[in-house]
Amino acid sequence: MTDISSPVLALAVRRLDTDSAEAQRRIRSRYASERRFRAYGLIALGITAAFLVVLFSDILRNGLPAFWQHSLVLDVPVKAEAIDEGGKKDAAAIRGADYFPITRDALTMAIPGIEGRQAQRQLAQLLSTGAADGLRDRLVAEPALIGQTVQTRLLLSDDADLYFKGIGTRIESVPGRGVATPSGTTGEITLLSSANDFQERLVALKGLLAASAVTLRAEADRLGRSGDAKQAARMKELRDEATAIQARVDGSGVQEPLTDKQPSFLAALNGGLVKITKLGASGITGDVLLPLKSTEEAKAGQWQILTYVTPQGNRKVTDQEIAYLERLKADGKVERHFNWMFFMTGDSREPELAGIRGAIIGSALTLLVTLSLCLPIGVLAAVYLEEFAPKNRLTEIIEININNLAAVPSIVFGLLGLAMFLNFFGLPRSAPLVGGLVLALLVLPTIIIASRAALKAVPPSIKEAALGVGASHQQAVFHHVLPLAMPGIMTGTIIGMAHALGETAPLLMIGMVAFIVDVPSSLSQAATVLPVQIFLWSDLPEPAFQTKTAAAIIVLMCFLFVMNGLAIWLRRKFERRW
Repeated sequence: MTDISSPVLALAVRRLDTDSAEAQRRIRSRYASERRFRAYGLIALGITAAFLVVLFSDILRNGLPAFWQHSLVLDVPVKAEAIDEGGKKDAAAIRGADYFPITRDALTMAIPGIEGRQAQRQLAQLLSTGAADGLRDRLVAEPALIGQTVQTRLLLSDDADLYFKGIGTRIESVPGRGVATPSGTTGEITLLSSANDFQERLVALKGLLAASAVTLRAEADRLGRSGDAKQAARMKELRDEATAIQARVDGSGVQEPLTDKQPSFLAALNGGLVKITKLGASGITGDVLLPLKSTEEAKAGQWQILTYVTPQGNRKVTDQEIAYLERLKADGKVERHFNWMFFMTGDSREPELAGIRGAIIGSALTLLVTLSLCLPIGVLAAVYLEEFAPKNRLTEIIEININNLAAVPSIVFGLLGLAMFLNFFGLPRSAPLVGGLVLALLVLPTIIIASRAALKAVPPSIKEAALGVGASHQQAVFHHVLPLAMPGIMTGTIIGMAHALGETAPLLMIGMVAFIVDVPSSLSQAATVLPVQIFLWSDLPEPAFQTKTAAAIIVLMCFLFVMNGLAIWLRRKFERRW
């Protein structure tokens, strides 16, 4: 019999210490460690969410303007001799006519009084090269409109469109205090004010000149301290330039010339607009951008001094073009509408005409080939490996290679497609057929792994019950196990297709980076896909293409969200709890 009161057994009994100061300190330390860990997790989630918010906000800010477009609504006289000279009203002749002269004349009628070839050329440049496409299609559909005046929508150029979207310059306006007296109505004129309205701007301009003179003298002094004889000529030039600028600052009664590197100053009076080229305290010299009416004087408070804050040399739209656009806007001829052309046309060299229809159709054809190949092959391979393949070394090697292929960089599959499908089999370059084959190789390991996981998730009792009532192994798998695993298989397939939709690198390797204008209609025609279209636009210098790039990213993200949302919905709808 064991003596439980033995000292050895008493020492072996472990006493739980929860009341001592040391024990309380350890408990507090554990709780503090848990709180820190929770705080670290919340901070990590907060940082991730902040990055996502910044990313999506930037994409939306840059891309949403591309879904809207500005056009001019003008009355266009459709002259029969310009469109259908023979009067046959043949659709081919109407479609092939030159519409530029009639649209240019309609725009000239909208702003009368424009003189000079340069001014008229700048006015015509406000319209897109495809401005008359809508009018052409309307006349082809309704030949009876030839010879009449048709109110139509003319698409603006990309720079004019961006100007109305706020990517131009800020305009500040100050009413004139005195009476303004112009010397003429067109060309170069002088404008005198009875209240020294231009004094403040002249003082500010001379302040900038004085600062420039100080900078030049400092640079000359630096060169003088260097002791380099070769810099003596340059130092003299800087000092002479600084002296000339300082003389302009100290002089009075002389008008100062303005350059394109400075904000543009304009005077709006008598229904016209004058760009100031020389600035004085009480008078200016300027070029008439919009013709003035014949009124000789503008009363105090009835004329304005405008400032285009961004210098003309730093923006795409000139002062003359801004004057035209503001006049057209004031006359109610500018219309903002949804940019359906972005979804209905293919790529173009002109930003305002470029669309993503060709890329969307190319993506659809490419994914169709991908799905047609990888879904049946992937599911059958998963069924064989999971249910029928013998468990030997060869099967293990195959399974290991499938898992490794799922982690191979996508560009490797592009190189494989280039070597096999293009160089060896001679398939057409940049075709959805080749793109679908390459993406099928990319997605196939993912679908096999997801399908095997879905098959494993089906309880073994389902198959055992089928076998117990006399079904064969094949019948048990295809009639019972596979249908129950289909929700998981579909989820994995949709996620794999979403992965394929966003891939760019393998498609670049097989030539799908070409400039494709036409919308593809077959699997063998040249095409591009949405990620490659985004890649092409992102490399172009025009600002309008940058907004189109962000808009295409938004469309691609919507497709990805829809596909992932569909996968989640399918999983929840057909999910079985065993």
